Amino acid sequence: MALLFHVPINKSQHLPMKIHATHVTPSPPQITLEPLLRIPKTSFKFDTYMTEKAKLVNDALEQAVPLQEPLKIHEAMRYSLLAGGKRVRPILCLASCELVGGLEGCAMAMALAVEMVHTMSLIHDDLPCMDNDDLRRGKPTNHKVYGDDTAVLAGDALLSLAFEHLATQTIGVGPQRVVHAISELASAVGSLGLVAGQIVDLASEGKQNVDLNKLEYIHIHKTAKLLEAAVVGGALLGGGKPDEVERVRQYARCIGLLFQVVDDILDVTKSSAELGKTAGKDLLSDKATYPKLMGLEGAEEFAGELVAKAVNELAYFDTARAAPLYHLAHYIAYRQN
Repeated sequence: MALLFHVPINKSQHLPMKIHATHVTPSPPQITLEPLLRIPKTSFKFDTYMTEKAKLVNDALEQAVPLQEPLKIHEAMRYSLLAGGKRVRPILCLASCELVGGLEGCAMAMALAVEMVHTMSLIHDDLPCMDNDDLRRGKPTNHKVYGDDTAVLAGDALLSLAFEHLATQTIGVGPQRVVHAISELASAVGSLGLVAGQIVDLASEGKQNVDLNKLEYIHIHKTAKLLEAAVVGGALLGGGKPDEVERVRQYARCIGLLFQVVDDILDVTKSSAELGKTAGKDLLSDKATYPKLMGLEGAEEFAGELVAKAVNELAYFDTARAAPLYHLAHYIAYRQN
């Protein structure tokens, strides 16, 4: 009996996608995602693009959070914020801005704000009262280095700085669009966004009645909402029209959920050394994951569906401008850590 999925995307409403599964098939020991994504042929050099954009983001983050008094809190903020990482969210923000014809500089403050919020979420998520993790991006987690109290404050400081930076450092954009971008980011991280996903995730730990609908709710809110804010914010600040913003929203919703599906797959197929964080933690804490509920093969198939739906939204745009987002969807699907 085959595993069946249906993920409808209603372009007229901003509603989470729904998944329906009828059966969980036996899980093979290892999976390899089939190449379902057909990227339009262009001269686009993705590796170069990612390297150049990541350097721009890293340099800007370095300037945005200088080492100053009180030293301990700024050291802790910088420790996690400048710890490396792929910078996928800020790069998606910049790519979305350029997709709709905007200048990169218009979205840089938003890109940095998203990364500050993301880093806050990692610092807090790693705390003993949350996911209780010791390793992040190949280094000891923030609370292991600075203590729980400083880690909480470092996350709080990054969260407030994110909104200050977005409000005061956005250039070349009208105030109405800046306010709209601030609203997108705020809703992504609040009690109906990231916090909602986190609280339901904590309440679901070790429970056997977590189904695919609840799992989707957790990850739409805990992971996909912030990624959606990055992409939508970039399009808004780039001057995107309402229909363009809605198309990139649907793209982002798909790749946001895809990010978590792939994360779940990697958690059971890769080592801690390969991931740069503790592998197998979800299994040990008896958390619901896509491989657990769908089987590895089913999770792989679902990831393929999400990629296809995401790139379908990009067909509306100029191929050259859309190339980074095509490749970023591919990158998220096939990443190895």
